[in-house]
Amino acid sequence: MKNDQKSDGLVKALTPGEIATVSAFYGLFNNRDYSIADDIFAPDWQDIPLAPGQQAGPEGFVLLVKGFTQAFPDITINIHEIFGTHERAGVRAEMCFTHSSEFMGIAPTNKRLTIALHEFHHLQDGKVTKTWHLEDWLTMLLQTGAWPAKAE
Repeated sequence: MKNDQKSDGLVKALTPGEIATVSAFYGLFNNRDYSIADDIFAPDWQDIPLAPGQQAGPEGFVLLVKGFTQAFPDITINIHEIFGTHERAGVRAEMCFTHSSEFMGIAPTNKRLTIALHEFHHLQDGKVTKTWHLEDWLTMLLQTGAWPAKAE
C-alpha cells in the first residue's frame, strides 16, 4: 500500500502540519526568520532547478532568499492556494516587489512587479524533501519593459 493512501483506499489529505511547513517555506521571504530553515527542510532537500550560482541544499536556498530580500526589501510572497495530498503539495502564489535593484541584467525601474509562482513540494516526516518550481519571469520582462528587446 502506498504511504499516501489509507487502508480503505482513499487518498489522505495534506495534514495541518504539512500545510504549516509549506507556508513557512514562503514565510522565509516575508518574515526573514532564517533560523526556522531546519524546521522546514530535510537536510538533503533538493531545489529543482537551482538558480544560477545557487548552492544546493537548504543553506543555498537561505542564501538565495537573503540576497533577494536585500536587493528587494519590500518583497512579499502571497499564497493563493495550497493543495494536494499527504506528502505532496502544490502551491499557487505570487511574488511582489519593487524593482529597486538591478536584476537579471535589467536596470532598476522602480516599478512594482508581480511574478506568478507555481511550485510542487514533496514532504516526508513534516519536512520538505524536494521542490520543483516555476516562476513567470516573462511577465517580469514585460512589466519592466525589457521585452520585447528594442533594436539599437
